[in-house]
Parts: sequence; C-alpha cells; structure tokens
Amino acid sequence: MRRVYRKPETFFVLFLLVLGVGISTISWGYGFGSLNKPGPGLYPFFIGLAIAIFSLFILIAEFRADPVEPALDRAGVTKLVFMTLTFSLWIVAMPLLGYVAVTLLATYAFCKIMKLEGWRKPLAVSAGTTLFIYLLFDHWLYIDLPRGLLG
Repeated sequence: MRRVYRKPETFFVLFLLVLGVGISTISWGYGFGSLNKPGPGLYPFFIGLAIAIFSLFILIAEFRADPVEPALDRAGVTKLVFMTLTFSLWIVAMPLLGYVAVTLLATYAFCKIMKLEGWRKPLAVSAGTTLFIYLLFDHWLYIDLPRGLLG
C-alpha cells in the first residue's frame, strides 16, 4: 500500500479555513449596522468569509491533486538548518550590532545558502534589501530600528 503524503501547507490552509469561519461567526454577533452607519461586525465578517472561501478553494484543489512524496532530501534539510541558524543569529545579534549591519550580513548569508552565484549579486541583493527596509521604516514611517551598541 502506497503511503499518501500531504504538503505541510495543507494543514496551514485548513487552519486558515477554521480561522476564517471563526472570525465570521464571532463578528456576526457584533452586528452589521446599515449602509449609512456600518456596525463593528461588518468588515471582520466579510474578511473572515473571504479567508474561509479562499482557503476552501485551495483545499479542494489540493485534495484533487495527486499526493506528493516528501520533498526534503539531505540538501533540503541542510538548507533548512542553515536558514534557521541564520534567522536565530539575526535575532540575537540585532540588539548588539544594530539593524543595518546584521541585516546586511544575514541577507548575504541567505543569498549564499540559496546558492546565488558569485559575491556581487548577493552583495547587491543584501545591500538593496537593507537600504530599502531602512528607508521604509526609519525615514518614511519614522519607526526606529535597532542601532546597536555602536549606534
């Protein structure tokens, strides 16, 4: 007998379906109000309904598709471990070294883990990503990013 595997995303989509139904059910009790004066339950109800409907479509498509075999081989597990370590170090080093330095290094590491060739492309991606997020949060949205001990 062949063992059937489902993608891990299927369980997340199932969770989203339950969440969407829960949001719609709870917001139903708040009331919809009228078109002139919407009630507090109107927006959450339709958002929950949309989440539930889209999740249902994805689940139906998933169960109609052929079952898949496990996707992680040895190389995939190694990538996953290195990505997890990089994220962990990024979180730990952020207060010490500041946003700019740590994000530049972490993004560069992610590029190398994902096998982006050379050193110029990963450096360009990491510098561009770091600069964009820094400008977005620090200058345009006025949200202070960690400066680190040297900052």
